[in-house]
Amino acid sequence: MSILQVASFAAGQWIAPNASARRIDCAITGALFAQAGNDTLNVQAMLDYARTKGAPALRQMTFHDRARLLKALALHLRAHRQALYDLSFHTGATQTDHLIDIDGGIGTMLVYASKGRREMPDSTVYPDGDPEQLSRNDSFLGQHICTPLQGVAVHINAFNFPVWGMLEKLAPTLLAGVPAIVKPATSSCYVTEHCVRLMLDSGLLPDGALQLVSGGLGDMLDHLTCQDAVSFTGSANTALKLRSTPAILQNAVRFTAEADSLNASILGPDAAPGTPEFDLFITEVTQEISTKAGQKCTAIRRILAPESHLEAVGEALRQRLSNIKIGDPRAKETQMGALVSGAQKADVLAKAALLATECDTLLDTFDAFNDAKGAFVAPMLFHCTSPDTAIHAHETEAFGPVSTLMGYRDIDHAIALANKGQGSLVTSLITHDTEVARHIALGCAAFNGRIYINNRDSMAEATGHGAPLPHMTHGGPGRAGGGEELGGIRAVKHYMQRTAIQGSPDMLSSITGKWLPGTMQEPAPAHPFTRRFGELQIGETLHTPSREVTLEDVEHFAHFTGDTFYAHMDEAAAARNPFFPGRVAHGYLLLSFAAGLFVEPNEGPVLANTGLDNLRFMKPVVPGDSIKVALTVKQKTKRNEDYGEVRWHVHLTNQDDDAVAEYVLLTMVAF
Repeated sequence: MSILQVASFAAGQWIAPNASARRIDCAITGALFAQAGNDTLNVQAMLDYARTKGAPALRQMTFHDRARLLKALALHLRAHRQALYDLSFHTGATQTDHLIDIDGGIGTMLVYASKGRREMPDSTVYPDGDPEQLSRNDSFLGQHICTPLQGVAVHINAFNFPVWGMLEKLAPTLLAGVPAIVKPATSSCYVTEHCVRLMLDSGLLPDGALQLVSGGLGDMLDHLTCQDAVSFTGSANTALKLRSTPAILQNAVRFTAEADSLNASILGPDAAPGTPEFDLFITEVTQEISTKAGQKCTAIRRILAPESHLEAVGEALRQRLSNIKIGDPRAKETQMGALVSGAQKADVLAKAALLATECDTLLDTFDAFNDAKGAFVAPMLFHCTSPDTAIHAHETEAFGPVSTLMGYRDIDHAIALANKGQGSLVTSLITHDTEVARHIALGCAAFNGRIYINNRDSMAEATGHGAPLPHMTHGGPGRAGGGEELGGIRAVKHYMQRTAIQGSPDMLSSITGKWLPGTMQEPAPAHPFTRRFGELQIGETLHTPSREVTLEDVEHFAHFTGDTFYAHMDEAAAARNPFFPGRVAHGYLLLSFAAGLFVEPNEGPVLANTGLDNLRFMKPVVPGDSIKVALTVKQKTKRNEDYGEVRWHVHLTNQDDDAVAEYVLLTMVAF
């Protein structure tokens, strides 16, 4: 078999390895498999290429354009994923592991594509939060906006997830409008390289939007500015070294780290042997020790169980782990493959030996697979008999199929032990007791990026202790790096600058592309419900005639709907209410009358009313008052080639022009 020459993609060209290339062995056989690295890469040219080519091209696209790009890239990768599977076997990963890494990475891109279309505007500016009133009459407002950084994102990824690790960073970066330079860990970079080739060969990406360094970064970090960002996944020691780069400190370069952590899983005191929760706990711990051969930053390193259940937990785990079928990951019957390399195997065994100095061994596999050519290690299970005084059990992470069992006396003791990890990505809890869940969540939250709780009610659909989801924050305090990734649109904002804009409503509306109260209103040239999506203009307003609200209207609405609340039907009782002068009209009667005032009944481009947001009632309407409506085009969002969403600001006033109600109406309007 020929040796793979893993290239870099720099400044628009593929560059082969040179004499400085590092050797990469197959995790299955230990034989030379690939070479990667070129110490002559022009890192300044790469940065310039991203800043002058990729960045301007991405910034010209709207969030929706970028979301559609992400979806197209994800579907292209999905169509070619078999080639990624075939390569990834050589990292020691099984087909089940591929579903987490390759399919999980593609799925993450699709989630961000969906969120970009649904939660972000079809614009190049992201309004962050609602406007702030800075003056009495709304003539001077404040609005936070987010715009893309004008530099490049440098992504430094770990070896264990060569596809997901890249795509979970790349998706929010591209959605933000920022180009990326990806640097995967060398031991599995051949999988990342092929994934990058697939994306570049698709022709979907603008020039300069994506580059790849296979091997070392050289002095790239020394050339970063305040418009650049670094996102790192790896060891805490490496994170500290990179974070301390003088250019990063001097230029306040954004640096996000997701580092190793000693995550814990806690068996609730109610989850005794024989309960669904006990069996679930054993299953989850077994999965976390064996999946990716334990090479997961979210894997369970410390198993916390009540002292009364400790022996039962240890025996159940020993039996389950002993029965795991370990071998060639390409074989269908294999449940756990190899570690990524011989060097990783040596590191895991050395750290396991360190754990053994203060722990009893429940499952001894030090001698297993010693004669195997590949980087195979069987699961190892330790029992820490003195968890309060232990050091290595709470500080040493063997990044493989290694975990330590320890007992706790009560809930507070469990919390204290979990928090001895000094910052974790995730702590999980298996319990059916809501008070236990509340106590542990509040006690452990400050030390964790995520708290995962599961039991018989949620186990059928729960995603698992070790599964970071694109919707939720991935990261953690302290030892875990102190950073955040994923978490929906939060991750996109990491690659954007949040800026406070202050000015008149017209100025802010022009910048954000959203109509704001106080912005100039343009009379509609025709009824807005007769105008198509492309014809409607932001700020276009329909002013309706008035309609009187009578006592008969109020009583008819009350009896017709069944809402006979005393404020609408009993004059004396209503008058005793400090909010009302007497009987008042129903709020929802006002909404119904408002619709009657502004709706165009004939068939037209308005296809559906999909809801309303931010409804509030400001002043009661009493029988004899009149109401009128100002209906304004607030925001437009294209949904597909046939229709788009129009958000209308609906403002109800009485005969004295006092505001009585307002809300945002959502409709789908044809092109």
